[in-house]
Amino acid sequence: MSGNGNGLPSGLARALARVQGPGQYVGGEPNQIVKPEAKVRLALAFPDVYAVGMSNHGLRVLYEAVNRRDGLAAERVFAPFPDMERVLRENGERLATLETFTPVAECDLVGFSLSHELAATSLLTILDLGGMALTRFERERTAQPIVVAGGAATANPEPYSDFVDVFFIGEAEEALPEIMAIAAAYLPPTPGRRAALLRELALRLPGVYVPALYDVSVLPDGHVAVAEPKADSPGIPFPVRKRVIADFDTAAQPLRPVVPLHETIHERAVVEIMRGCPNGCRFCQAGYFNRPLRERSPGTLVDAARKCVAATGYDEIGLLSLSTSNYSRFDELVSILDGEFAPQGVSLSLPSLRVDQALAGIPSRLESVRKSGLTVAPEAGSDRLRAVINKDVKNSDLLAAAEAAFRLNWRRIKLYFMIGLPTETREDVLAIADLAHQAARRRRGGTKGKAAVHLSLGNFIPKPFTAFQWFGADSPDSWSAKQRLLAGAVDRRLVLYNSHDVATSLLEAVFARGDRRLGGVVLAAWQNGARLDAWSEHFKPAAWNEAFRAAGLDPVAIATRPIRPGSRLPWSHIDCGVSESFLRREYDKALAARP
Repeated sequence: MSGNGNGLPSGLARALARVQGPGQYVGGEPNQIVKPEAKVRLALAFPDVYAVGMSNHGLRVLYEAVNRRDGLAAERVFAPFPDMERVLRENGERLATLETFTPVAECDLVGFSLSHELAATSLLTILDLGGMALTRFERERTAQPIVVAGGAATANPEPYSDFVDVFFIGEAEEALPEIMAIAAAYLPPTPGRRAALLRELALRLPGVYVPALYDVSVLPDGHVAVAEPKADSPGIPFPVRKRVIADFDTAAQPLRPVVPLHETIHERAVVEIMRGCPNGCRFCQAGYFNRPLRERSPGTLVDAARKCVAATGYDEIGLLSLSTSNYSRFDELVSILDGEFAPQGVSLSLPSLRVDQALAGIPSRLESVRKSGLTVAPEAGSDRLRAVINKDVKNSDLLAAAEAAFRLNWRRIKLYFMIGLPTETREDVLAIADLAHQAARRRRGGTKGKAAVHLSLGNFIPKPFTAFQWFGADSPDSWSAKQRLLAGAVDRRLVLYNSHDVATSLLEAVFARGDRRLGGVVLAAWQNGARLDAWSEHFKPAAWNEAFRAAGLDPVAIATRPIRPGSRLPWSHIDCGVSESFLRREYDKALAARP
């Protein structure tokens, strides 16, 4: 195992003089963990830049889960910005981990956290710059590291299956160290050992999906689905069942997270208060895929917050979950945290609040919380459309909450909505502007000063394992028309308005619903220069358009096609723990606007 644990390699140090933000590439941050004695080393790769990856709670959890185990080491690596990629290539330097500057190809495993659908080309950038072969087919003939991937985007793993050796479906805090421990007996991963290790992982660990062990078939409509395990792979699971952590209260959590030396998106201590969500919104993949609902006890959470603040010096604590105000002991927890940390000048952040009858009382219970902004997600502008998506709340609930928030001197309210939801009408779109205006007028002084409401508009993407997985997405032209309609209806004196880019939403929908044919598209787009696709300033639609044309695939057709319930899907070989019959019932209720 080569690498340099004593400081920055001289070639990299010279390169940093030529890039912006060199601090994100140097490592050496407070609380980083260096384990030179480790027997198995994992490059824990996040396929986005440092500022995004270091703000990702899942990455922090996995870093803690692996490094707490004797003999195992997880070292971070992130996708570089284009200027750093160019300098690395010009200098012949390989992308390496931040802890010991070990090149990615010299680690034992590479683990990717795919938190969104626009990460595929960044995955290839990390592999290529790290000295790795890009596809699993090429790696079958080498002694290169095993590539593992998990995360939200791998609910449908097929678009990435050309590049990943092992997918992990579900919650990985316990499983990732288990994968590394099993891998220890197969190192170095020569071609024969690689194949044996992949089979061993699939046979022994629930949640492991190894694409090489399964046959695929072409469906009558031209799409590709996984058929069954290959004839020479007896005992391989089918379907692959998602793994769930039973005792969430004792599961790994980052108590001494690495403190970034370079600016990141979020700079706060984070405690995950619960996993899963009781609300059952029909569009929400996270709500379905993270079932069942599990909570941590207030005592566990307060202890974690205390240790995290002491280890980092942060002056803000974020309470993380899909719907923070649904935590069953919310008032008790907030009261304890407020009593202990407010005198220290440490505030609370609540990133996800449910719009319901209780929301109106939340601002009064949070008087010492930082009053920069209250964030809620009504999702739809009309009560009718909220019944379709099973968000069983009323406009009156939101308006009462807005009035209470402004009365207690909250400066703004940020509202998240979506367009393109099933059964949506023109009136539903215009209702978004009307509701935002009504909320803004609850502020004392009316239109005086800056806009009281920030309206953020997303484009609905039908995701696997939701009641809406059979609906098609809106076409790009339809999304654009609805965005223009809403933009024309918004009073900018009251409401600050922004909408999500249509081209990136289309690509997200393609990867959410696509199959193995997308592997060639990803590789061609990357070769065409596609990088950091979630970043508007780096996204290159032309690179993707050419790749789709070369593959003979129509991205709009993939994104927008309705699917007949009961049909085989590209992700039908995955079992997320929610039955298709249940999703079908929710689909039928949505069409009837029944919550």
